[in-house]
Amino acid sequence: MSTEGFSFVEGARDGDARRGTFTTPSAVVETPVFMPVGTAATVKSMTPDEVAATGARLILANTYHLWLRPGPERVAALGGVKRFMAWPNALLTDSGGFQVFSLTHRNQIDDDGVTFASHLDGAKMRLTPEESMRVQGLLGADVAMLFDECPPAKAPRADVERAMRRTTAWAKRCLAAPAPEGQARFGIVQGAIHLDLRRAHLDDIAALDVDGVALGGLSVGEANEDMYAVLADIAPRMPTDRPRYLMGVGTPEDLIHAIGAGVDLFDCVLPTRNARNGQALTWRGRVNLRQARHKDDERALDADCECLTCTTFSRAYLHHLVRSKEMLGARLVTQHNLHYYGALTRAARDAIDAGRYAAWADETLTALRDGDEIGPADEDIKPWRGPTEN
Repeated sequence: MSTEGFSFVEGARDGDARRGTFTTPSAVVETPVFMPVGTAATVKSMTPDEVAATGARLILANTYHLWLRPGPERVAALGGVKRFMAWPNALLTDSGGFQVFSLTHRNQIDDDGVTFASHLDGAKMRLTPEESMRVQGLLGADVAMLFDECPPAKAPRADVERAMRRTTAWAKRCLAAPAPEGQARFGIVQGAIHLDLRRAHLDDIAALDVDGVALGGLSVGEANEDMYAVLADIAPRMPTDRPRYLMGVGTPEDLIHAIGAGVDLFDCVLPTRNARNGQALTWRGRVNLRQARHKDDERALDADCECLTCTTFSRAYLHHLVRSKEMLGARLVTQHNLHYYGALTRAARDAIDAGRYAAWADETLTALRDGDEIGPADEDIKPWRGPTEN
């Protein structure tokens, strides 16, 4: 890594899985690690201390949303995102590039950038590589993502190739833009599920003066087996001296597969979003707390979890809160889900250190697959379809 104050050291390897330390000016981050998503400068319902208690030392905020509200100049005047939200550790900001995909009905893309119709009031907004980097500088991110174009999973190959060309051109413009002192910049690899395109674009992005390399454009509608094939082929080819980041993915199963391929950093809205829908993630599968079978259940949510939710409250109480739509229910389940993701990645690190990652992954995936937590009435919890706002 070339930016002063940042470093990445690979400490152990087991197959393609690797254990590392990502050092930033704000925090030392042990990898592989999950980054809680704080789209609008908040991990929904959680205080910074509660987020840190899950083991998180790096979180994500979103350039597009903070650009619109409250505005980057206001955030900068108030000390940047970290001071604004009282987060003492490291911060990564998405570039706004994902909204090129998720708000496709509200934008127009050209080679210079993207024109959005604001989802708040319909106002026309222009986001270019230079504007994205300016905003991320004002937000005070430790790590800024380079602006990219994320094509839909089923986009024609020609559209994917055009998005790759734009992403490379935009990356070069981002890197030419002024950088705040002490801010690292990560490039993003596109290419959908085409392995030849992914390899070619990885070569292009890794050759730039970037401090980390990310895989974008996954979990956007492709089949799981296609995503896992991309990860298995591309992740081991990513630079070994820089962090490897898989953007917007995903389920516990996804993380286990991706860590096995050598990925270091993850973010996803699933644990926070699903918590608000009454779904808890445990070592033996998902628990739908809306189900009536929990109404008299005095057991902990997860007997193997040491979070406040599991050591204090019963499933019966959580069921009551969720069914009554009490805000405490969403808070407690969010707290558990993020604690679980922290525990999952810590267990993965330990397994890599012990040289038994493949065995641990098989045991954990089997427990998730064969666990009896999911019942036939779980169809009211929508399945994961890809990244959305947290």
